[in-house]
Amino acid sequence: MATASFTPLHDRILVKRVEEGESIRGGIIIPDSAKEKPQEGEVISVGKGKSNDEGKVFPLDVKAGDSILFGKYSGTEIKLDGEEFLIMREEEVLGILKK
Repeated sequence: MATASFTPLHDRILVKRVEEGESIRGGIIIPDSAKEKPQEGEVISVGKGKSNDEGKVFPLDVKAGDSILFGKYSGTEIKLDGEEFLIMREEEVLGILKK
């Protein structure tokens, strides 16, 4: 698995979108092309942290395995081994979901 050997740099995180179930509204099945992409995901891996001007590294608040919410247009979509992921900065994360 490529994600096991992929580590984002600095304050970036690798996120896999959490897929929602099929939406049915008023008896009409919404095709995949018309659906909005989910804004919830699971953190797969994280970078070492953000550094300041003196070179001190501050660790990230999110960690691998966290469920997060992010903005609609956050991150950059990439493909690793045929799977779709997002790479985004920690500041694009809106919050961590507690279960």
